[in-house]
Amino acid sequence: MLKTTTLGVALLLALSACQDGQYAASTRHLAPIPPTTLALMSAKGVSPADPILMRAFKKESEIELWKRGADGRYALLKTYPMCRWSGQLGPKTREGDRQAPEGFYSVTPASMNPNSSLYLSFNLGYPNEYDRALGRTGAHLMVHGSCSSRGCFAMTDEAISELYAVVREAFAGGQRAVQFQSYPFRMTPENLARHRQDPNIVFWRNLKEGSDRFEVTNAEPGVGVAGGRYVFDAGSDDSMAGAVARKQADDDRKVATLVANGTPAVRLVYEDGGQHRAFRETMMAAGDGLGEVSRPEALAAGPREIAMPPVGPVAGADKREPVRSAVVPKGGTAQGPAVAEAERGRLLKIFATAGEGRD
Repeated sequence: MLKTTTLGVALLLALSACQDGQYAASTRHLAPIPPTTLALMSAKGVSPADPILMRAFKKESEIELWKRGADGRYALLKTYPMCRWSGQLGPKTREGDRQAPEGFYSVTPASMNPNSSLYLSFNLGYPNEYDRALGRTGAHLMVHGSCSSRGCFAMTDEAISELYAVVREAFAGGQRAVQFQSYPFRMTPENLARHRQDPNIVFWRNLKEGSDRFEVTNAEPGVGVAGGRYVFDAGSDDSMAGAVARKQADDDRKVATLVANGTPAVRLVYEDGGQHRAFRETMMAAGDGLGEVSRPEALAAGPREIAMPPVGPVAGADKREPVRSAVVPKGGTAQGPAVAEAERGRLLKIFATAGEGRD
């Protein structure tokens, strides 16, 4: 029985998204937080033991680290460039799709892997309650080193060493779980206007509700699941609700104005994910090509912008409909006044009823 169980565990690890393994002799997980980062904490009036929160953005290939101060509000401490992420913009739905997950996840002390074959790693907790409710499959989705991704967020070994130490010290200070918010891109009116016809837009608007709450309050949003969608601080007496609603309404107006002024609807299509521009610029300048990354050939061209129909119903999330349009020329294409006005009206209606949609 023991031999069978051991073989089963080995097989599970072999099939895991990022091929994580165990090296029990490693002591790299004990590395201290670098002095420069400790100095940043001191300047912001926070300590290594204070709670943290992380936010990831695929399109921009960045992970933000936030620290909670004595007033209970989070402040941005540092932004780390991602060395590699795989797949496309959009949520992970099934084992083997190479998608890095999008949503609200929880990193716990049990998620930490000090003996990872990918230098160091911590598990994001995919699938979460929301993913399970939709029947999504997959496991072992992580933030790790080694600049290689099969559905994970990969960093340089130096960066994961620092981030791992920061997470470790927050747990040592008493934090029970670290919220990890994962987005396709920064939830700006510009990004929402350009991606308004993407098949995942209903899901992304749902994620934006949590993003808006965090950005207005600088407090960790309470996250739940109901009716096939995320709900945030449901049933709580939120004194900041008015400010959140004003931000959402202001963003909706900005999106509608951008559409009316001719912002094209596009969909980004990647060969297989991307990496932060700083890595490419540095490596190319040094004459090293794209360096030691997984599937460098998939990164060479960068994403393509596919033009989406300017008017018509938005496809539901997770429905991959055939693209029927051409690639958007550089700079985009202007829409005529009649088309722009029709799109503006449609968009206002969609965003006004965003809370009624289901992923």
